[in-house]
Amino acid sequence: MLQNQNHQQLITDLKELVDKTKYQVAAQVNSAMVVLYWKIGQRINEDILGNKRAEYGKEIIFQISQQLTLEFGNSFSEKNIRKMIQFASVFDDFEIVTSAMRQLS
Repeated sequence: MLQNQNHQQLITDLKELVDKTKYQVAAQVNSAMVVLYWKIGQRINEDILGNKRAEYGKEIIFQISQQLTLEFGNSFSEKNIRKMIQFASVFDDFEIVTSAMRQLS
């Protein structure tokens, strides 16, 4: 009987360990994705749009979206690229982004 209880406790402990690690991994992935999306938006703002609403920017954003979507999937749709640009514009200081991520996690 004691051996069965020890076995059950071991299983319970291992399940908790797996669940905790899954949660930590998900939080790290989410943080990494936020950073990625901010960096993409910031890079497009600085390098391509020059932090202005250039008319040619629409075509460039469309082309970027097409190329990234082909290689990496629908997360890089034109709509999402525009959201990344907006995200980097609203939070133009990366320290604000990292501070907010620490508070959320």
